[in-house]
Amino acid sequence: MNQPAAPAAAHSLRVATYNIHKGVQGIGPARRLEIHNLGHAIEQLDADIICLQEVRKMNRQAAARFARWPELPQADFLAPEGYTAVYETNAVTRHGEHGNALLTRWPVIRTGHQDISDHRFEQRGLLHVVIEVEGQPVHAIVVHLGLIKGSRVRQIARLREFIDREVPAGEAVVVAGDFNDWGARMRYAMNAMGLRDASDLRGPRTLTYPSRLPVAQLDFVYGRKLEPVSCSVPRGPIWARMSDHLPLVADFSLPN
Repeated sequence: MNQPAAPAAAHSLRVATYNIHKGVQGIGPARRLEIHNLGHAIEQLDADIICLQEVRKMNRQAAARFARWPELPQADFLAPEGYTAVYETNAVTRHGEHGNALLTRWPVIRTGHQDISDHRFEQRGLLHVVIEVEGQPVHAIVVHLGLIKGSRVRQIARLREFIDREVPAGEAVVVAGDFNDWGARMRYAMNAMGLRDASDLRGPRTLTYPSRLPVAQLDFVYGRKLEPVSCSVPRGPIWARMSDHLPLVADFSLPN
């Protein structure tokens, strides 16, 4: 497995985002359980904050199919030792439920959630976690935006309203997740909120989808009151098989 970039220097914040595809890959009889490999991979990212999408709280069908299906909810199972796991359900299905999760090595001050579903066929939500980093609050918001462009536009507008309401102007905020944003068209709206993504820096292209032969970046990490330093995507055959997305790892410098 190729290693991600070396850990960031002191007084920095490393944020990773990863759509884990519910811990299962493949179609039909070829489906395979990847949740155990994902646990090892997430630990290797060595991130302060790990934002996850398509995380299962439980699924009766998968638990019956796979002998090694974890007894714990996936967020708790994936959390490295010493990390806190926070999870909120976005979608309830016939066999279970799934949503967004956040794992962090820093203390959690409080959590919140808001439904941003745009129509009944796609259940989406914002997971808001306030973390104490180096003695100061950092607001982390995990998102998984809709597949339809109009839905994404409306969901970004609701994200802006949420930030205006829940995040004090002087406090740092990170927004990370699967934006389903082909061509980074949502970047302009995010920049208008004062949020900047490290993948916009000059450097290697940070393509995350599809994982076997990435041609687009659908996953982003934006920060406000944080200075983007670098951005990277781990690659290699193991990363390519664990999910249909690759993780995105962004480093920011903390405000003084």
